[in-house]
Amino acid sequence: MSSHIAEYLLLGIAAIPFIYYGLVLYSAGLFFIGSGDTESSKEDFTPPVSIVKPIRGLDPGAYENFASFCQQDYPEYEILFCVDGEDDPVMPVIEKLRQNYPDRGIRVLFGSGRVATNDKVAKLERLVSEARYETLVINDSDVRVGPEYLRKMVAPLRDPRVGATTCFYVPLEDGGFVQNLQAIGMASDFYPGILVARKLDGVKFALGPSIATTRAHLASFGGYAAIENRPADDLLVGRLIAEQGYEVRLLRYWVSTVPDYDSLRNLFFKRLRWLVVMRHMRPWGHAGLIFTLALPWILFAAVVAPHPQAFSTYLATYLALRVAMTWLIGIHGLQQPSLWRMLPLIPVWDLMALLVWMASFAGRSIRWRGGRYRIENGALVPITTAGQK
Repeated sequence: MSSHIAEYLLLGIAAIPFIYYGLVLYSAGLFFIGSGDTESSKEDFTPPVSIVKPIRGLDPGAYENFASFCQQDYPEYEILFCVDGEDDPVMPVIEKLRQNYPDRGIRVLFGSGRVATNDKVAKLERLVSEARYETLVINDSDVRVGPEYLRKMVAPLRDPRVGATTCFYVPLEDGGFVQNLQAIGMASDFYPGILVARKLDGVKFALGPSIATTRAHLASFGGYAAIENRPADDLLVGRLIAEQGYEVRLLRYWVSTVPDYDSLRNLFFKRLRWLVVMRHMRPWGHAGLIFTLALPWILFAAVVAPHPQAFSTYLATYLALRVAMTWLIGIHGLQQPSLWRMLPLIPVWDLMALLVWMASFAGRSIRWRGGRYRIENGALVPITTAGQK
């Protein structure tokens, strides 16, 4: 009798992720189909904008990425770069940009002028301090956008209750196995978690590829100088602005990114870095991720409590829900039809996600921008820096 109770208990636990998947479908439906996105359809709020970009090295497609920001349907804005030095390999690209867009207001700063563990955030601190305009749009160097981008990002800031906007990001084009695995992981795993968090707790984060806010909202928590020695600056910016009582609005809009990794190892460590950071910042939420992964529970239950009919039912339910989530978010919501042919990669991603989650408990350090760091009391502590062995 006790063995049967244990088996039924295990089958019950294996079904818990289905509840989460149902919540994903509900949250994503509200966002992409219902009235979940409430920003005004009017995009005539166009204050002068400073686009700030911290740069380190040369990304694939850098010129095309930067040029897309020079082609905005927007009345007045500047583009401000911060690079390490005049010999940075990105400088010829920026000079070409200046020649081709002489009226665009492109400026370059060299170095952050600060001593900080998180060099990207130190650069952002200088960029914000030297930007000409109050309204700021912060984005990564691998982002490519359409001409409507600035209007979409800035328009909601008309509402004084909105402290920042952020948006999803999708790969610019289909790639090989690794890039497709990343794409299916974003649509079927990462974005579902974001939409559920939005529904349950509100948006208390921002997504690094694109954030719009103001200098005053950043100053309300001490600006980038307050977080220049911490990881996950994008998450922190959103959280700290939300803690000031402002809304961080996740837009029903997305930008494109150009992938800069080409191996399964790089993808694994990218995901591992993010999960190790999350384990330190949100330990209970990180531990609960195991209940968002149905496949390992189903496989475990099939071995420990072998019930062929139950296994078939669970597996069919898992596949149906995972495909529905990916269709609703990635194919319908983010208009990525190429995800149809990537659907067989969902179980592969789920198994890799399990391995990364398990590895994150053993991880005491992260690899980031050529260096290794420990996370102590929420701060980055260098073990080795870029260029060291």
